[in-house]
Amino acid sequence: MKVTTDSCLFGAWVAQQLSESKNDVSTVLDIGGGTGLLSLMLAQKNNTAKIDVLEIDIEATAQAKENVEQSPFSNQIQIINADARTYHFSKKYNVIISNPPFYENELKGNDAVKNIAHHNDGLSITELLKIIKDNLAANGKFFLLLPYKRFEEIKKLIQKEELGVTKVVFVKQSENHSYFRVLVAGTNTSTNTNMEAEINITTKTRQYTAEFIELLKDYYLYL
Repeated sequence: MKVTTDSCLFGAWVAQQLSESKNDVSTVLDIGGGTGLLSLMLAQKNNTAKIDVLEIDIEATAQAKENVEQSPFSNQIQIINADARTYHFSKKYNVIISNPPFYENELKGNDAVKNIAHHNDGLSITELLKIIKDNLAANGKFFLLLPYKRFEEIKKLIQKEELGVTKVVFVKQSENHSYFRVLVAGTNTSTNTNMEAEINITTKTRQYTAEFIELLKDYYLYL
């Protein structure tokens, strides 16, 4: 799967949140980790993190292993080819991150791999939230990248699973666009503090915004 700007933004934001909060990151789970992008970004900012990456697609798993092996963070990241719905977890995690399927119940294309990555063929939001609830430590944190148009629906599902939302960042391509993504931080309690913020990726002149550059400067070569 291609590396997308919103995934990079999400990875940088999660890494920043964990670094600033001084939370325990000794055990991290990346559900549907793809080619390892989010875990590599997290490891870059948190050198004590031990990260398990679950990925159902065999080709993405192979690419993730190659990416991790060629990085300075290979001792921090374990790539696992498995279905999160049936995998036997041996521990609770301090942090769980996921960029889950976006397009449940919408039209699908002809590419089976992309359908699993972008639709709910492999893992529905409801199933994902249950996995998070069952495997997140009592004081743990979870982070999700979600489509804006499904946020209100998914927020109700989060509450139904007795998870809490602590921070929400609404994302626009630019100030001329509507919201299209939401970055969500939450906890393993039903308490909601729900701090809200907003970030634009580019300016009206299609230059990266100062806030985007601040988040991504340690990952992009030419910011």
